[in-house]
Amino acid sequence: MTDTRPNAGTCRTTGDGEILGGLAETERLASRLSGVAQPGDLICLSGELGTGKTAFARSFIRSRASFAGVEVGEVPSPTFTLAQTYEMPRGDIWHFDLFRLEHPGETLELGIEDALNDGICLVEWPDRLPENLPGARLDMAFTFGATEDERRVGIVGDATWRERLAGLVGNG
Repeated sequence: MTDTRPNAGTCRTTGDGEILGGLAETERLASRLSGVAQPGDLICLSGELGTGKTAFARSFIRSRASFAGVEVGEVPSPTFTLAQTYEMPRGDIWHFDLFRLEHPGETLELGIEDALNDGICLVEWPDRLPENLPGARLDMAFTFGATEDERRVGIVGDATWRERLAGLVGNG
């Protein structure tokens, strides 16, 4: 299916990070990153409500499942459940939404450290995480863009992620 919305499909890199021209570009970025993610990865998604964190997470989960030949069905936001788990052959995906938590200790009660042992963690509202969690960390900061559909995402990874990101981000 071709996306015919204005600016759909335009992804370019600026000094402020990636510019995503619409939902289709968010989905493509999520797909590319899901292909290089590994168990032990901590992918932190920050930004205001409505900037695309959950859309990115859904696309990441669906893409990873598709690569693995796994049917995931609905991918709900974990806003009220706080965590959703998706079983995958090469490490489960844990999707955490920490918006309703008040302090980092509550995060540990959700089992995020255990999830990082053999899974991939997607974390919305990572400012509520305790410091120094184990895992290869990728920070993605989503902001509104110049148009209604446009989003900007700043992407910063630790040394492990920088190697994987080389040539992957900014190449639409």
